[in-house]
Amino acid sequence: MVTIKQLADLCGVSRGTVDRVLNNRGNVNPAKAAMIREMAEKMHYRPNPVGKALTARRKHPTVGIVMPSEGIAFFDDVVTAMQHAEEKYQLFGLRVIWRLTHGYDVAAQAAIIDELADEVNALIINPISDPCIVEKINACIKKDIFVVALNNDIEQADAHVYVGPDYRNGGETAGALLQLIGRGPYTCGVTVGSRRLLGHQQRLQGFTEAITATGENHVAAVWEDNDDDVQAYEATQRMLKAHPDINALFLASSGGTYGTCRAIRALHREQDITIIAFDNTPPTREMVEQHVIDAVLYQHPHQQGQKAMQLVYDKLINGLQPNRQQYIMQNEIRLLPNL
Repeated sequence: MVTIKQLADLCGVSRGTVDRVLNNRGNVNPAKAAMIREMAEKMHYRPNPVGKALTARRKHPTVGIVMPSEGIAFFDDVVTAMQHAEEKYQLFGLRVIWRLTHGYDVAAQAAIIDELADEVNALIINPISDPCIVEKINACIKKDIFVVALNNDIEQADAHVYVGPDYRNGGETAGALLQLIGRGPYTCGVTVGSRRLLGHQQRLQGFTEAITATGENHVAAVWEDNDDDVQAYEATQRMLKAHPDINALFLASSGGTYGTCRAIRALHREQDITIIAFDNTPPTREMVEQHVIDAVLYQHPHQQGQKAMQLVYDKLINGLQPNRQQYIMQNEIRLLPNL
């Protein structure tokens, strides 16, 4: 691994100059600074983790994690990956404040952001798409808090990093998959967790455009279940009774999957409705194994949680900036043999 001394020799400058450039301290000629950074990148320079950890400990680096994850099986894998990362990174001085909530309450999420704003150096958040939350996130960014939007982005926010799936592509993939595995034409129903989440809006849009492109299929009904099985059960029963011609369902989020499938079985419709769902959670796997759900799209929850924590660790402990603004996880098709 290349050292600061070796970089200094390669660039023909002092070690102090290299140190000032890499740690953004003091004034260095812009052209010389650019040359040093280019050489550091070319030589794959990485800060000494022990030295960085000792420095970081004195600064008490802290990340706040805000997610409406309680009661949603998908987030179990995300949280587990983040907890494993926490155990590893706390040895280098990183402190984590957890704020996991239930449901999509804008006021509650805004209050949590306010609470954490004076305590954290970084914020990992699954943001609700609301102007109030945008305002709170932008206020954090102005205070130099490093913000990572996890699993759901928020378009109007200032400079931040997004880790998660391409939601629009997920919807398009679901629409294409439905037309491959079943027999149309389709009268579709779609369940979403909440229209307050940008990702759910994008997934719905992608699916609708893909499924209606040929002119043979249409979406008859869209309903929100707030990622809650009880609400999903009741809403699905209402929609299927109101639209008995529905012969395909797209479950655009997984929080209410079990409730939706129970409603379908209660109405004895599992044999005549083709279902595409999201997320390889225990309830989803059960329904695939029982031949209620036909196919699943997987968005790599472990990788999402792990990557978000790694970005925060690199920024707060190693002083490394992310090399891009979006870290997109692939939408992967899962069938019964490869669940």
